[in-house]
Amino acid sequence: MKNKVLIKVLFPELSTDYDIFIPVNEQVWKVNKLICKTIFDLANIQYDIKNDNYIFFNKVTGKIYEDNEIIIHTDIRNGTELVMIAREPGL
Repeated sequence: MKNKVLIKVLFPELSTDYDIFIPVNEQVWKVNKLICKTIFDLANIQYDIKNDNYIFFNKVTGKIYEDNEIIIHTDIRNGTELVMIAREPGL
């Protein structure tokens, strides 16, 4: 495996999806912040980088990824479709 994988991120809140390369050697929470920042920048919406209220899950399996998992140790590979949703308050 190389150092990045190409995934599709579906963002229902904005009714859009993006193809994004993500690093495989980073933790899920870091990749989550990078994806959120990128999507909000592309949509021209202000995003508070301290805000960590989004999670992503695998569209096919429904698996929710834990923040401390490293991407390479998950089932995220080229072509994986992830859905980003707002985290429930208190979770």
